[in-house]
Amino acid sequence: MRTDVRADADGRVRSFTQSNRLQARLHDVVPGGAHTYARGPDQYPEFMTPILVRGSGCRVWDADGNEFVEYGMGLRAVTLGHGYPPVVDAVRTAIADGINFSRPTIHELAAAEEFLDLVPGADMVKFAKNGSDVTTAAVRLARAVTGRRRIAVCDQPFFSTDDWFIATTPMAAGIPDDTRWDSVRFAYNDIRSLTEILEAGDIACVVMEAATATAEPQPGYLEAVRELCDRTGTLLVFDEMITGFRWSAGGAQSVYSVTPDLSCWGKAMGNGFPLAALAGRREHMELGGLRTDRDRVFLLSTTHGPETASLAAFRAVAEAYRNDDPVARMEHAGRVLADGVRAAAAAHGLSEYVQVGGRPSCLVFITRDADGVPSQAFRTLFLQELLCRGVLGQSFVTSAAHTDADIADTVAAVDSALTVYRRAIDRGTVEGLLRGRPVAPAIRRTAEPRRL
Repeated sequence: MRTDVRADADGRVRSFTQSNRLQARLHDVVPGGAHTYARGPDQYPEFMTPILVRGSGCRVWDADGNEFVEYGMGLRAVTLGHGYPPVVDAVRTAIADGINFSRPTIHELAAAEEFLDLVPGADMVKFAKNGSDVTTAAVRLARAVTGRRRIAVCDQPFFSTDDWFIATTPMAAGIPDDTRWDSVRFAYNDIRSLTEILEAGDIACVVMEAATATAEPQPGYLEAVRELCDRTGTLLVFDEMITGFRWSAGGAQSVYSVTPDLSCWGKAMGNGFPLAALAGRREHMELGGLRTDRDRVFLLSTTHGPETASLAAFRAVAEAYRNDDPVARMEHAGRVLADGVRAAAAAHGLSEYVQVGGRPSCLVFITRDADGVPSQAFRTLFLQELLCRGVLGQSFVTSAAHTDADIADTVAAVDSALTVYRRAIDRGTVEGLLRGRPVAPAIRRTAEPRRL
């Protein structure tokens, strides 16, 4: 059986021949075959890893000419849609006058002021290019402010590619043992676990997401974290990479009315353009500037942090959020999609096996095996059948570009895919239905079980 040609239930054929060839070439020149582990081919059904050539709104096209409704949208970085005209126009205008200079541009001042208008809890901001840079800058700054070394890190998926965080993951090869001691984990929504850590007195900062797709803060929890940090002299750092511009333009801190000392931003603030930000209280941020008598902190200093294209993109994003309500559109699409998927699962008797959860603007799906246990193999089968039917995504994370028609197409694809899923549940196995090996966790110790 050929593995690069698939047909859906209606007999429509999708070839992945060109994508497979390109993916093989990528493995020869890029470790892992992708520049982000979450984009890696081991995160998708084997031999069905589309290499994309363009996108528009929430639709994308691959090297074989296949069209997909996309979810996840650039690892949650695109909230307004691919090729969103106001962003494209703003970037085009900015780059016509040059991109990078030896002195600040007016774009830096305007972008900083507009950002701080959206995030009233912050006094100052500094831009960079990726989330890891700004979260690590927050840790460095917190250490300088407090004179302490260790970091309390919430048991949430990801904060940085730098040693202080990667040391806490299974993929910690190359990180010195003493660095691994620096970070200690605590449980979300468990104030007791954090209290025990902070009362030891050697923690510089708490790094956490105020909420995630699948976990909202319990009443009073974030307020208790804030009080505990104040009482122990520990800085509170909110990671707003996902929540910023997806929960609201002002991030989770504005939704839950708890202000951190420092906050870290990225992803959707540029609608896919590379931009991140560290924001925070003036008394702390000034340690990286010229208005302090203390030893200065090497806060952030990047060649490309203030390039005009991404700052222009951010300003267009900020205008879209001021004049429209992209979050409401994302949430509407998410609610309609969740309702449709749940109805389809119920119709196939699969409500206990295929589930949708999370905030409407940040939906995930859960796939269970015949015993009701979350399963990578059954997840891969679901992804495989969705790809065959024109849906691409490791989640059901929507954008403001997802229309009711796009959601209807997706629900129809899910309904058809569940006919295959039903057969797998009845058999108690994906054998004979899944073509290739199951997906594997993106961050794991060894290349197995998807070693090439």
